[in-house]
Amino acid sequence: MSVTAGRASPARAASEEFKIPFVIGASSAGTIIEWYDFYLYSVLATFLGPVFFPNENATAQTLSALAAFGAGFAVRPFGAVVFGRIGDKVGRKYAFLLTVLIMGGATTIVGLLPGYDHIGILAPILLVTLRMAQGLALGGEYGGAAIYVAEHAPDRKRGLYTSWIQTTATIGLFLALGVILIFRVSLGDEAFRNYAWRFPFLISAVLVVGSFWVRMKMQETPLFLRMKAAGKTSDRPLAESLGSKRGWGQILLALAGATAGQAVVWYTGQFYALSFLTGILKLTFADAYTILLIALGIGTPFFILFGWLSDKIGRKPIILGGCVLAALCYFPIYRGMYSAAHVTVENGAITRATPDIPILVLLVLVQVIFVTMVYGPIAAFLVEFFPARIRYTSVSVPYHLGNGEFGGWLPLIATAITAATGDIYAGLWYPIGVALITAIVGWLFVPETYKRNIWDEVSETEPVPVSATA
Repeated sequence: MSVTAGRASPARAASEEFKIPFVIGASSAGTIIEWYDFYLYSVLATFLGPVFFPNENATAQTLSALAAFGAGFAVRPFGAVVFGRIGDKVGRKYAFLLTVLIMGGATTIVGLLPGYDHIGILAPILLVTLRMAQGLALGGEYGGAAIYVAEHAPDRKRGLYTSWIQTTATIGLFLALGVILIFRVSLGDEAFRNYAWRFPFLISAVLVVGSFWVRMKMQETPLFLRMKAAGKTSDRPLAESLGSKRGWGQILLALAGATAGQAVVWYTGQFYALSFLTGILKLTFADAYTILLIALGIGTPFFILFGWLSDKIGRKPIILGGCVLAALCYFPIYRGMYSAAHVTVENGAITRATPDIPILVLLVLVQVIFVTMVYGPIAAFLVEFFPARIRYTSVSVPYHLGNGEFGGWLPLIATAITAATGDIYAGLWYPIGVALITAIVGWLFVPETYKRNIWDEVSETEPVPVSATA
């Protein structure tokens, strides 16, 4: 049992049986698997289009697949509401036990689902339904994991500890890309298109069992237990969070001044970069995946760096600074990517590329660094921005409105703008505009939060485990 500062209590003794490294590791492992599940679809959208949608028009088929991808993001705010209520009333742990089961089940079923040639219109209907189930689960997962770690952490290290959760989305994407690359290279492109695309989805069944087992061993957060023992939990978290002008004011401020800009920077730096490499510049999947995997591998530790730095200088300078830098640099970066791809143009269209891999890795890595700036401190900021009694609901809603609506639809919006204008760079105006709006709103109206003591809400000294060396 850890030795803690301040007054001990039964709740504290029970909840601190597991040390900070276990808390972070167990929370992160499950969240990585959920992100892996969720992002498999996005990476494989071009493969799923011909399987599940009518094939009369290739462009319409691709847009349909991207729209189904976006549908998973559209329902994420609803997942935030559903699981937020459970998390604020029953407990943080129980909410994200449910999310991992729903996510894993939906992902596994996608791997077994018959295509359009076998069941007709039922195929895209079922695919979109399963995609929405994934979005619903993810809507409850992120807030639970971030809050679970934050409510175990001392105030002075909240940015550092929660930044480990922030790595999970990128690691989940890294894992999805790696697994797909292994199957495509080992089995061949034709076999992958015909049937082997299902294997990465089916692997999820095994991963979910392990994640659920680990999460069953986790206990409730010390802050929630103390709040519950003191009778300070909310009986009506939805009404308090979403049923008042003050609650919506806070949510919309967090959305406009933080999560919307964070979302478009995140999705541009990883998904749109990959789409640009393969769809516009015509790099092979092996080259494009390799570039992104190397950039993600080098860039991921910066989540921790910026989380740690946000404990020293604040959340706002890093998050908003990342938005501004991204907005200023996107056009030069993407023009540089075009130059480094050494494309061949025939009849006015790009047909193939002879890429300079090191230069492209560097250009994508710069975008990943922007991602780590906006994303590394965001969990700590959101936890500090909202009160504990309605924290699960309130954190999850602006996060998933930002990442689900502003970020999730980015590939479709940017692709549609590019197709409509014929300008390969035109799609960048969308993330640039949103990032700049967030920078302005955040700087003028959003308060700094890094000095807030969330333990004041339960009138007890924060826990400072002697062994907390994560």
